[in-house]
Amino acid sequence: MSSVQTHSLFTDFDISLFKSGKHYRLYEKMGSHVIEVNGVKGTYFSVWAPSAQSVAVIGDFNYWDDSTHLLNVRWDSSGIWEGFIPHVEHGTTYKYKIHSSNNGVITEKADPYARRCEHPPKTASIVYDYKPNWSDQKWMETRAKHNALDAPYSVYEVHLGSWKRKIEEDRSLSYHELSLDLVAYAKKMQFTHIEFMPIMEYPYDPSWGYQLTGYFAPTSRFGYPEEFQELVNACHEAGIGVILDWVPSHFPEDAHGLGNFDGTHLYEHPDRKRGYHPDWKSLIFNYGRNEVKSFLISNSLFWLDQYHIDGLRVDAVASMLFLDYSRDEGEWEPNINGGRENLEAIAFMREMNEAVYLNYPDTQTIAEESTSFPMVSKPTSMGGLGFGMKWMMGWMHDTLEYFKKESIYRGYHQNDLTFSMTYAFTENFMLPLSHDEVVYGKSSILGRMPGDDWQKFANLRLMYSYMFTHPGGNLLMMGSEFGQHAEWNFEGSLDWHLTEFAPHQGIQQTITDLNKLYRSQKALHEKQFDADGFEWISHDDAANCVISYVRKGHDSELIIVCNLTPVPRENYRIGLPQSGDYKLLYNSDDAKYDGSGFNVKESFSAQDKEWQHRAQSVELDLPPLGVLVYGLDI
Repeated sequence: MSSVQTHSLFTDFDISLFKSGKHYRLYEKMGSHVIEVNGVKGTYFSVWAPSAQSVAVIGDFNYWDDSTHLLNVRWDSSGIWEGFIPHVEHGTTYKYKIHSSNNGVITEKADPYARRCEHPPKTASIVYDYKPNWSDQKWMETRAKHNALDAPYSVYEVHLGSWKRKIEEDRSLSYHELSLDLVAYAKKMQFTHIEFMPIMEYPYDPSWGYQLTGYFAPTSRFGYPEEFQELVNACHEAGIGVILDWVPSHFPEDAHGLGNFDGTHLYEHPDRKRGYHPDWKSLIFNYGRNEVKSFLISNSLFWLDQYHIDGLRVDAVASMLFLDYSRDEGEWEPNINGGRENLEAIAFMREMNEAVYLNYPDTQTIAEESTSFPMVSKPTSMGGLGFGMKWMMGWMHDTLEYFKKESIYRGYHQNDLTFSMTYAFTENFMLPLSHDEVVYGKSSILGRMPGDDWQKFANLRLMYSYMFTHPGGNLLMMGSEFGQHAEWNFEGSLDWHLTEFAPHQGIQQTITDLNKLYRSQKALHEKQFDADGFEWISHDDAANCVISYVRKGHDSELIIVCNLTPVPRENYRIGLPQSGDYKLLYNSDDAKYDGSGFNVKESFSAQDKEWQHRAQSVELDLPPLGVLVYGLDI
């Protein structure tokens, strides 16, 4: 059996960058790589384990014997162990067996940089020579315009394992099957982007992918890396961008994972007050350690580079920002300035965003951040965190609270619906109705709506219409687009049979047409993050529960009127921003959506009658629980 040969992919410059936390392409050097040395094909291995006394590669090829293939430690105090093993081929399973210099601790670890992992519950890494086959050149050349902040950004959030299942075989769809079914569906529904809940390898299904052990490997649950690449490619060929959920906030304590990697706190912070997450029973990265920072930033760039990903939705940013997140007094310690901010995590996020936008300026990073921390989506040059967008959690909470109220009470709570406009332009906000809102007893989005069955669906159409005409991007969890009754169940499939019934078909058609409206009407996206793109007509008519507003593009305007009760409002006068002839572009109460079909004006001419401090106005008939959108007939 061939022994380990001395070989390295690292240059002195690589090591210098690694030690200083500035090496952002570590996946090109770390891990396992199928190469040829002196005419012999084999695999080069490298792993960071500075507290190791010895590191052995164990696997099928040596019967998992840790005495035969010991890696060589580098001489430069980098803590990297490496070597070339001839005849170890693509597809070989392996782990690192590490004998620590810390009290004789022995660990058996999966490769942190592995490109493929065994299907859970198995835990080994797999030598993998990834060979993608891209045909998305047109998308890649033009995606800057699709990902721009003045472009429509309507996101379909998907958990791959439960979107649709092969019932007769009791299994999820494969990456290949999803590249056909999911992509065709998202295109039909007119979404601009699909966001995948974490697809990096994870050991525990109920974590939904948010507890990662294979940061560089698409989960083997649904197929091979090339098949995941095929799914991304299919999205791009259909004109759909791909966003990945990315989890740099914490990782699980599984024995084969990153925790206690070389018998010491290598990746996690050594202080339990900063290195352990009480909510998720998981470990928190040590953001102040340069090599860990290089690992994480390399991982963010890896998906953009190797899999042509168009954006990263960064999970649990609030938990990273604050040292006292979910901790009681005495369970955390202030930073060097006496504050609660995690200064090292803040510096890491800024550096990560700078690296992403420097290398891939046509992508987006999106922060799931639930606090009032300032300037999350402002450039680092201005003192911001540098994200492209931020989830608007306040809008989500207030809007759902408002819409669950019976209409008779809504007049007393109209501020819940309009309050978001007081801060809507402090960040580049995305409006999320995500997976977190349809689990743990919260009910489905439809299940929150009050009234009888007709009113429930009408309220849902109304809320979605308000969402899509509110400034900002949009995100909708799968199943919500057809009004799923039940909460999301990660072990099952969406209830696709519901789409055979008219009310659910109506919700589907509503979302399709709202996506079309959002994409086609520049007034809804050109200035979606700019205060100049929005203007109230009336937000204080609580007696009638009606709100009206103007959305503006560079050269266009739309009038939106929302009747928030089931009582039609006839001859309801609103002020208009300018004179001219207007035509109806959208009516959420249209019979094609299973609405009441209440008769509304298809077009009108502005009248020279002052109203609501405007020179022109018009009387409209407002449908029950309905939204009307009018545009100038040019």
